[in-house]
Amino acid sequence: MPLVALWAHGSLALGDYQPGRSDLDLVALVGTELDGAQQAELRAVHERLIADVPLARSLHCTYVPQGDTSDTARHHPTWAQGEWFERPVSPVSRRELALGAVVLHGPPPVGLLPGVSDQELAEFIRAELEDYWLPVTGNAKAELWLQDIWVDLGMLTFARASVTLRDGQLITKGEALEELRSMGAPTAVVDDIRRRRYGADLLKNPSASDDFRARRAEQARKFVRAGITTLLAEHGNPPPGPAHASRLTRRPPPPA
Repeated sequence: MPLVALWAHGSLALGDYQPGRSDLDLVALVGTELDGAQQAELRAVHERLIADVPLARSLHCTYVPQGDTSDTARHHPTWAQGEWFERPVSPVSRRELALGAVVLHGPPPVGLLPGVSDQELAEFIRAELEDYWLPVTGNAKAELWLQDIWVDLGMLTFARASVTLRDGQLITKGEALEELRSMGAPTAVVDDIRRRRYGADLLKNPSASDDFRARRAEQARKFVRAGITTLLAEHGNPPPGPAHASRLTRRPPPPA
């Protein structure tokens, strides 16, 4: 399996990478279509990396065959969140790569991956908000928001989506925290997210009490739900069609 190029996007490309806390998001351009044996070998490589290097749990990589990049909806073999599955290279990921890919091997992605129009980016984000994030802010999913990951990604994704739909820009998670403050988000929730992402020593931070988690969950869920509802009303709904399978940003596994 010849490796043609290897690019990093996400927080590393946007200048907001936090060692030990951020995901390392990669796209590998490979010379040929991966057969079953090659995919099994790659999966085993990722599993060995995690066993040997704990930080490898945060390493995510999509493998795209060279010459098979024009179909932007096509699903490609991917290792992410400890699983091997298939997904497209999303419009957000392609925009991040175009803006500032960290080239780890081979040529840069410009000309090798399709560009992303502002319209395509906006339609993708609206679909993600409507099809994925809005449903998980409903009362039936309230317990999910007791978990740190749902609070963090729900709040940050909403803030980042708001900026992109407003002016076409992609912002970092750090910038999203400032955007949340300007939106009037609950101060205690924003401070809690910042502490866990940017605190000097995460291991020394005390665990939140059950009462705080319950208050935080309710505040975050209701804030995100109201914000998404308003945002979709302001920017219209995406055209009819299948829900996007790729991610706006890293998000938890789909809830049951």
